[in-house]
Amino acid sequence: MRPDQPAGDGYADRMADTPPGASLPSPTAPAVPPPGGAGPRMPLRRLGWRRALVLAGTVLFIAACALFMVFTLGENLGVEALLIGVVAAILPVPVLVGCFLWLDRYEPEPLKYLIFCFAWGAFVSTAASLTVNEFSAGLFEDWGLPTALTAVLVAPFIEELTKALGPILLLIFRRREISGITDALVYCGLSAVGFAMVENILYLGGYGYASGVERYGPATGTQQVIAIFIVRILLFGFAHPLFTSMTGVGLGIAARAADRWVRVLAPLAGLLLAMMLHGLWNLLPTLTQATGETLIMLYGFIGVMVPVFFGMVGLAVWLRAWEGRLTERTLPDYVRAGWLTPPEVAALSSLGRRHAARVWAKRVAGDGGLKAMRGYQFAATRLALLRDGALRGLDRHPADRERTAREERELLEAIGAYRSFFVGRDPQVPVGIWDGQRYHLRFPDGTQRSVEAPDEPVVPIPVVLVPPPPPVHPAGFGPPGWYGQQPPAPWHPGHH
Repeated sequence: MRPDQPAGDGYADRMADTPPGASLPSPTAPAVPPPGGAGPRMPLRRLGWRRALVLAGTVLFIAACALFMVFTLGENLGVEALLIGVVAAILPVPVLVGCFLWLDRYEPEPLKYLIFCFAWGAFVSTAASLTVNEFSAGLFEDWGLPTALTAVLVAPFIEELTKALGPILLLIFRRREISGITDALVYCGLSAVGFAMVENILYLGGYGYASGVERYGPATGTQQVIAIFIVRILLFGFAHPLFTSMTGVGLGIAARAADRWVRVLAPLAGLLLAMMLHGLWNLLPTLTQATGETLIMLYGFIGVMVPVFFGMVGLAVWLRAWEGRLTERTLPDYVRAGWLTPPEVAALSSLGRRHAARVWAKRVAGDGGLKAMRGYQFAATRLALLRDGALRGLDRHPADRERTAREERELLEAIGAYRSFFVGRDPQVPVGIWDGQRYHLRFPDGTQRSVEAPDEPVVPIPVVLVPPPPPVHPAGFGPPGWYGQQPPAPWHPGHH
C-alpha cells in the first residue's frame, strides 16, 4: 500500500543502486501471535474507593435530576404529551451525536465521559435551568415586567453556565481527557445535544401536542408537533450546540496552554461569548413579536447565525485534521530515537491512510491484526498529543513530568505489543530492520542492503526496531523514550 502521494522520485532507483550492507542485527523475541488472537489492551486505571465513591455520587446526582425532570414534565404535560414529545425529540439525537463523534475519529474519547456530558446536559442542566427560569419569570411578573424578558436576561446565562459545567468538571478533574479544542467541542456539543433533547420534549409535547389537543383536538396537536419539529429541529436544531461550542473552544485552548492566565481567561471568554450569542438568538424572536417586524428575525438569522454556524463548522473540520498533522510533527522524534519507522508515521497522517493501514493489517494478520492496528493508531495519536503537551510546557510540576514519563512508557509498550501482531507478516515486502537512521533490508535473493528513508515513505512497512541506546539526559528532560531500553523486537529477522 502507498500513501496518498507517490513516493519521491528516484526512491526505487536508490534502493536498487544501494550496495550490499553489513549483516542484519539479530534481536530475539517471542513469536508473532497467531492470526485472530486477542489484541493487547491499553493499561486500565485502578478503581480505588475514592474514585468509586465519586462515581457513585455522580451517578446518583444525575439520576436524581433525571427523576426530577421526568416528574416535572409528566405533571405539566401529561403522560400522552410526554411520550409524544420524547419520541419526536429523540429523532435528531443520533444525527447530532454522530456529527460530534465524526469530529473525534483520530482519538475517540472514553465512552463513559461522553455519556457523562450528554447526561449532564440532558438532566442536570435542564433541571437547574428550568428551576431558575421559572423563579425568574415569577419575579418579573411580580415586578410588573414582561415574562418574555426571562428568555433574554436569564435563560442564556443559566443555560450556558450549566451546560458548560459538566465539561468544565472534566477539565478540572480529568484534564488529560481534553487534549485540545476538538475534544472540548465534542464534550460541550454532547452536553448541548442532551439539553436540547429535553428542552424539545417540553416544546413538542407541551406547546405542541398538549396545547393543540386542549384547543381543538388530537389532529391539531399533531399538526403543531410537526410544525414545531420543522422549526426547532430541522431549521434551528444546531442552535444549542453552536452556542456551547464557543465554551468548548475556550476549554480546548485552556487545555493546551501552559500559561495560568490563559487557562483561566480562555474558558471565561468562551462562556461569555456563548451567553452573548444565546442571548442574541433569544432576543430576535422577542423583538419580532414585540414589533411585528418579521425581517428582524430573518436578518438576524442570515446575517449573524448562519455565518457563525459555517465559521464554526469550518473550524471544527480544520481541527479534525489537526490531530493527524500533529503526528507528522511530533512522532518523528520517536523515529529518530528508534521507536517508530518513517512509514508508520506517514500511515498515521490522514484518515485515508489509517483506513488503508487497517485494511492491510487485516489482510496480513486477520481480525487480530485489524484490532491491533486500531489500537496502535489510537496509542500513537495519544503519544503524539502527550509529546506535544510536554513540548508546550504543560507539565510544570515534577509530579506531572513523572506522570507524563509513565504514560509515555505505557504507550510505547502498548505500541510495541500492537506491532507484534502485524510486523513481518506481509510476504510481499522484504524483511527489514529500522535502526533510527536507515533500513537494513534482506531481499528474497539473500541480498542485504542499507537504505536511507525516502522523503515520502511507502506505507505501511512495519519492520523490526533496533533498541535505542541508553539515555544520557536528566529525568524529565530527555528525548522520547528516555526512561530506558525499548522492549525487544517482536520477531526474528529470519522469519518470513
